[in-house]
Amino acid sequence: MPTIVISPFNVINFAEGGGHFWVYMQYAQALRLLGCDVYWLECFASNGNEESDQARLAPFRARMERFGLASNLILYPRRVPGSPNNLPQEYSGRSRSEAEAIFEQADLLLNFHYAIAPALLARFRRTALVDIDPGLLQFWISRGQLAVPSHDVYFTTGETLGAPPARFSPGEQNWAHIRPPICLEPWPSLFDPGAETFTTVSNWDSDDWIVDKDEVYENTKRVAFLEFADLPRMTAQPLELALFLRTEKDERDQRDLESRGWRIRHSQEVAGTPETYQAYIQSSRGEFSCAKPSYVKFQNAWVSDRTICYLASGKPVVVQNTGPSSYLPNGEGMFRFSTPKEAAKAITAINNDYRKHCQAARQIAEAFFDAKQIVRQILSKSLP
Repeated sequence: MPTIVISPFNVINFAEGGGHFWVYMQYAQALRLLGCDVYWLECFASNGNEESDQARLAPFRARMERFGLASNLILYPRRVPGSPNNLPQEYSGRSRSEAEAIFEQADLLLNFHYAIAPALLARFRRTALVDIDPGLLQFWISRGQLAVPSHDVYFTTGETLGAPPARFSPGEQNWAHIRPPICLEPWPSLFDPGAETFTTVSNWDSDDWIVDKDEVYENTKRVAFLEFADLPRMTAQPLELALFLRTEKDERDQRDLESRGWRIRHSQEVAGTPETYQAYIQSSRGEFSCAKPSYVKFQNAWVSDRTICYLASGKPVVVQNTGPSSYLPNGEGMFRFSTPKEAAKAITAINNDYRKHCQAARQIAEAFFDAKQIVRQILSKSLP
């Protein structure tokens, strides 16, 4: 079987993001289950002090040990802001010659780091870019806000990219469609009729904006959820948000949401590691979640990698409608809403026949998001 190097983005630097870690681990674990030799290549922020770097990397190495990848790490420092265009000169835990030998023998670089150094990309015989921000990535490229080096193959998780429902251009790249994957083996279905709360995990960030000549708008989960702030007053179902909160503004939003009936948890406390993130999802009754405004505006039929974790766990989901889909169900296991009234009705429907919707949730994950099937598709299109 082939040797695959995957290049995730900002996992080490965002150590508190248990869910962010799982985005890339789904691909890595599925590749390993298919018999591939998998390496994890990532850039990390460094202050230039080797002892400090090693102390910072130790928890990540321990985490990767639990996932069977500790000996397959290729980590390189970034000591100045931005992404340099040159080839890394050193690596943590292995020599440069060892790292470059792996690059040369690898069959494929599966890249999620849009601004990867072109010189590093050039060391691989085959490269594939995976777009997990459909619409946004194409917008950034078309406006010159992001320069993406050339790859051999391009994959997108945006179902409608290049089709009439999409309200954005695919650009010059020839995008192949894949679905976001869930590795079903480590994510079993856990039925618990006593589970009380619909939850979600989100980054409460007010610094993400869409800036265009025609419009400027805040593109955050914060602004998306605030449009549904009064939902707890429309349902008796407990609703909880596990949010990555940092600023005084975040704390004001928290107090406002709590006054309207939301339960607020700090995501660092309940979902800050891969294990606690998984436990939090699997102890939930289901998911209620909104989408960033761009996903609704672009009509890309986007579905979150987090939502798929709920589905695989046998947890029904109530998620914001991001556009017409040829395969996403609406009304059994998964409900896609556009208004608070629709969301409240969906929660009632789930609770009226909870077992049925739990079973349907798992079936959706198995039918559409099985990571082994998705990475087979990636390999078949990427390798000669």
